[in-house]
Amino acid sequence: MTEDSTTPQLSTPTNTSTPPDLSVLTVFGQEPIGRIPVLDVEPVVDGGRRPTKSVVGELFPLSATVFREGHDAVNATAVLIDPDGGEHHVPMRCVNEGLSHWRTVVSADREGVWGFRVEGWSDPYGTWHHDGPVKVRAGVDVELMLEEGARVLERALDEVERSAQDTRVLEEAIDRLRRSALPVEDRLQAGLSPQVEQILTDAPLRDAVSASPTYTWWVERPLALTGAWYEIFPRSEGARRDPATGLWTTGTFATAAERLPAIARMGFDVVYLTPVHPIGTTNRKGRNNSLEAQEHDPGSPYAIGSPEGGHDALHPELGDFEDFDAFVARAEELGLQVALDLALQASPDHPWATEHPEFFTTRADGTIAYAENPPKKYQDIYPLNFDNAPEAIYAEVRRVIQVWIDHGVKVFRVDNPHTKPVEFWQWLIADVAVDHPEVIWLAEAFTKPMMMRTLAKVGFQQSYTYYAWRNTAAELRDYVTELATETAHYMRPSFWPTTHDILTPYMQQGGLTAHLVRSALAATLVPTYGIYAGFEHVERVPRPGAEEHVDNEKYEFKDRRWGEHVEGREDLTGWLTTLNRIRAEHPSLHWLRNITFHSADDENVLVFSKHGGGAGDGSEQDTVIVVANLDPFTVRTTRLHLSLPDLGLGLDHGHRFAAHDLVTGARWVWDGSPTVQLGPGYGHEPVHIVHVTTA
Repeated sequence: MTEDSTTPQLSTPTNTSTPPDLSVLTVFGQEPIGRIPVLDVEPVVDGGRRPTKSVVGELFPLSATVFREGHDAVNATAVLIDPDGGEHHVPMRCVNEGLSHWRTVVSADREGVWGFRVEGWSDPYGTWHHDGPVKVRAGVDVELMLEEGARVLERALDEVERSAQDTRVLEEAIDRLRRSALPVEDRLQAGLSPQVEQILTDAPLRDAVSASPTYTWWVERPLALTGAWYEIFPRSEGARRDPATGLWTTGTFATAAERLPAIARMGFDVVYLTPVHPIGTTNRKGRNNSLEAQEHDPGSPYAIGSPEGGHDALHPELGDFEDFDAFVARAEELGLQVALDLALQASPDHPWATEHPEFFTTRADGTIAYAENPPKKYQDIYPLNFDNAPEAIYAEVRRVIQVWIDHGVKVFRVDNPHTKPVEFWQWLIADVAVDHPEVIWLAEAFTKPMMMRTLAKVGFQQSYTYYAWRNTAAELRDYVTELATETAHYMRPSFWPTTHDILTPYMQQGGLTAHLVRSALAATLVPTYGIYAGFEHVERVPRPGAEEHVDNEKYEFKDRRWGEHVEGREDLTGWLTTLNRIRAEHPSLHWLRNITFHSADDENVLVFSKHGGGAGDGSEQDTVIVVANLDPFTVRTTRLHLSLPDLGLGLDHGHRFAAHDLVTGARWVWDGSPTVQLGPGYGHEPVHIVHVTTA
């Protein structure tokens, strides 16, 4: 390029020396901050010591604080590193100039260990884009500013790879910026055109690029975030009681497989089996946790181990491994995945008790200590002591896990993981993931928040939660907001209205309506929820003195007489089928972070919406509003207060929209303040699940 007499002479940079030696900072425990400071990158777990989590296609915000000295323009880019090392640059946007807060939304298109970082950089084009129009239109340094614009675009051509079309656009802009015969405004507009702006946005010219650390990002299969679980005791599925003798015939894997089509028809994704191993006889528990078992009481499946084997064996009455494999295969044919309960504890009859007594705690009198959770006592169970023989225990559990993986199990529900060392779970989950990254772990840890959070941080993909005990609108809003924001990048909640261990007073007293409401909220507030068999029949009689079912299935067989008409018995099969169909058809319900809470005049009514796409690329948008009457006894009429902009339809306050109730089929035209009436029971549904479209 040649210069003519009208071209201003620009000085060349005078600072061409190498960067200063910043090693002195290490004396004070500091890392260099970078030419363009990049701070407060989120979402990062424990300062980057643990991975940030998402699933394929899950959108989540990535943000950072990026700034620089002076008035020159600064910019930021999110850099995503895929499992093969390829880098993908995503522009960020400054959402708060005063706080220098930059943000973008990212997602991953495949599973694996990814990484991400944020790069801050000086933006020569952004600086000229701001300064050029101001000075040129004020008549200050007109030719100089136009030439500086041309030179910035020349650098953008020379230093960044461009397509032929983009090259032509930039070359034409450079030429027009320097064409003195044109009007000044036309020359200026050549450098400010939308085409030029877009080219420099898509592939910017970046100076003084300064990068944050690269953080680990673990991207998993969608089931790690979204799924509907159904829990069964295999021995109860097909169990029959002889009316003459009162004796039971146990269910088997074969009879349990006969239940699978019904579970699949309801729309569940995972069938979760309580332990299927041999059960000990020493100190066997009887009905309702009685300390004295009768001759034919089957015992708790959590008292694992007998002379027939331990955690790597099957209860012989259920069948052998050929039968188990057939059960898994049938589940997969129906689109179900099998989850197995992992309860790391042993009956006194477990082979470990004789072959590895060092696995347990020996008391002063020479006996092995049984499990306790005062005031509860579990005399039929020995807990493992990981301090006695950690290396041997680690190896043995890993061997056991591999047995079940080899038989098709890719999901584990872990019983009481908070009673085992966190570092053990960190090692086990990582070691399994090396060869089996598809394996998913659900933590059954109703315990202190720090333990629940830390288990998630070290690898558990999902966690049980306090949902069962959050009953008011305020409690649910606060709790789900925490789960959807504060911990969403590492802890994925699973909501269960009841389990074989949990039957809260709300569920005991609220009857049918409580079951309708709590299952609907579990299915819509978060992406993963679970139902314990018998929920369909509104089983809700408590065991005296405990928040759990009477005649508890942990200690006896249940014959629920599936498919039979029983006088006076409720049947929520259709309700659960409807909930799962709605979940399947509405992608906004597949995500966690996309929830917005609205308000109602009546505090007994909970209102929230979810908005989002199905593929993570914004191509399919879906909005659902859920309105629930939390009072299971009273019809409630109230006015809602909806934030229309948060529905994602581009609506402002005062607009109207089409509302289709996916539960009843009713259709309305709503504005931001519709009135609803919700009542207990069928016929006056306590929940609206509303699909929203523009009117």
